[in-house]
Order: sequence, then C-alpha cells, then structure tokens
Amino acid sequence: MSDYYQLLGVSREANGEQIKKAYRKLALEYHPDRNQGSKEAEERFKEVTEAYEVLRDSEKRAMYDRYGKQGARGGGGQAGFDFSDAIDVFMQDFGGFSGFEDMFGGRGARGQRASSRKGQTVRIRLPLTLSEVSMGVTKTLKVALLDECETCDGSGAKTGTKPAPCGTCGGTGEERHVQRSVFGQFVSVQPCRTCGGEGRVIAEPCAKCSGEGRLRSEKSIEVEVPAGVTSENFLTLRGRGSIGPRGGVRGDLVVLLEVQDDPRFVRDGPDLVHELPITFTQAALGAEIDVPTIEGTARVTIPAGIQSGERLSLKELGLPELNGPVRGDQVIKIRVWTPHELTSEQEELLRKLADVESAAPDTVRRRSHRGFWSRVKEAFTGG
Repeated sequence: MSDYYQLLGVSREANGEQIKKAYRKLALEYHPDRNQGSKEAEERFKEVTEAYEVLRDSEKRAMYDRYGKQGARGGGGQAGFDFSDAIDVFMQDFGGFSGFEDMFGGRGARGQRASSRKGQTVRIRLPLTLSEVSMGVTKTLKVALLDECETCDGSGAKTGTKPAPCGTCGGTGEERHVQRSVFGQFVSVQPCRTCGGEGRVIAEPCAKCSGEGRLRSEKSIEVEVPAGVTSENFLTLRGRGSIGPRGGVRGDLVVLLEVQDDPRFVRDGPDLVHELPITFTQAALGAEIDVPTIEGTARVTIPAGIQSGERLSLKELGLPELNGPVRGDQVIKIRVWTPHELTSEQEELLRKLADVESAAPDTVRRRSHRGFWSRVKEAFTGG
C-alpha cells in the first residue's frame, strides 16, 4: 500500500479539513454502490478509508509521521482493517449528509442498521516468553466466538424462506414522528418498534440458531506479535471477533499480551539485567565466566579487582524497542558472594591471607559510610 498522504493526494502539511475533503471525494468515487462488482474499487475504497482513519486522528497521525504504518498501529495494533471498518468510518463521518440515502439507494440506512448489530468484541490473553518478545512471534490461537449459522447462511430465517421487509417501517428500520409547535416543525427519528431497527422481520426462524443467524464455535486465528512488546500492550484485530446477529458485522478480537517473568533477568525497558554472583577470588583475580543471554550464552570477562554492585554491559543483547531501530543491552550486575560456612582448609587459607593482605583504603571506608547528600553530590559531579 502507498503512503497515506499519497493515497489521499494531500501534502504532509495538510490540515484536517483538507484531508476530510480529499477523502470524501475519493470515497464517493470508489464507493461499492457506484462500482457494482468491482473488486479493485472495493480495495481502493478500503485503502483510502484506512489512510483517512489514521490521518484524521492527531495522535495516530503523529505516530505515522514518525514511525510509519507500524507506528500508527502501535501497541494497540490496527491489524486487519477490513471493508466493514471502511463502511463504518464512511458512515460515521458522511452518513448523515443530505441526499446520502438517495445517492446510494438506501445504503446509508442499511449501513447504520448493520453497525448497530455489530458483534461483540472478544478478548483473549496470550502469554509470551522473553525469547518470543526478543524476536517477535506468530501464534495460532483457539478462540471461542459466535460465527455465522451454516444452516441459514446467517439470515436467521428457516431454510427455503427469507426475511421480509418490515410492514411498520417499510424496510427503513426507522419511525419518523412529526410534531408542530409555535417554533416550527420538529422531526424525531427512532428505531422501528416492530423490527428493532433492522428493517426486516423473520416469520419462520431457523431452528438451528433460533433466528439469531449465528452459533458459538471455536476458530483458529493466527496472530503476529511484533518484537519488543510489553504486558501493557495489546493487539486489536479488526473484524475478527464474533459476528453480529442476522448478518451484522463482526466485532473485533483484542489480544491482551502477558509477558512472563524470566528468573534469569529483570527487564528494564529494552535492557535485561542479570545478577551474577562471583567468588572473592574471581573478583580479586578476574575470571572468564559464561552467562545466560536471551539468545543462548555469552562469555564475560570479569576484570581483576571488580567490586560488588559494579555493572558490565553486553551490547545489543537486550530487547528491541517496539517499532524502533534500537536494541537494548544485557547488563551484568556483579555480586561478590560470601560463603556462610567454611571448611577447615578454606578457613586456614583465608587466615593466611588475612596476615598478608592490606587494609581497605580510606576512600573505600569513607564511601561505605558517606551520608545521603555526599552520595547525591558524587552522582552529579562524578566524584
């Protein structure tokens, strides 16, 4: 798909009114009711509507300008923008224009009725490991939802019959009431009390679905999870939820992401912190140690004289930023381990060491007892 601005034929500096005007012109040109049976026009209508849906929203537009289409989808994921979404957007912004129903042969009223029968949004939780977050992953989920009844093809009517236009509203789904007063004539529009706004009634309902046009089923749905997500992110798959009653449009599927804890790491944004216990001799003499990483293992050089609490970095072995080019580091936090119990041989060797080792420098002792404001000053001055 082309750039959203190019699709609408506007500049990147275009204001909201210019974007809306450009979209209306293209949407009317490619609307399915003006291009009966044209798949190309239908696809074009969907594309320009998707572009408009992003550019009319200041936050989505800012993310698109900065990161492109993936940025506009963001953590919420605007995956699966389909034809029903395009119709909904068009009806929301232009369905109330004078003459719209005449222009499209009543499609405006039908579109509003279909939208009112939109199926439920289905929510499902998806657990992820840090390894899956690191690389991104495609998952196949089993989802319980309401799907079209195969017996009646979703119409809700008994086989061999079909819904009939409502006699009360004449198939419009609306009842109009005109009231006159000293201030003029007022027209109120309400959903038809007979058909509930659908514009049709079912004399003989389908026995399988009891006239609902849908049944509960389990479906397998493939979900693409981008790298770098967190448990605060979710994915919205448009039009992948439960279908609405009697031919209503599908609702959405919202995938709630749950990144599982990994006992080896603590996540700090894109960085992964691994605490590495080492012995006194390894700290004093230095060592080569294998540590776990999200991709396997890596050998770390422990410099001689390292202190407990110091940190080493393994560049770009952390997690990627969501929709960003930057990858974090793996941080190795050193913890010098002191044994609780000593063997007689270890105690003897340490006592010999104690006889020859030097006292801790005054700077170390002062650091360990320095006050709060001294530590703050050191943090800002680098001392």
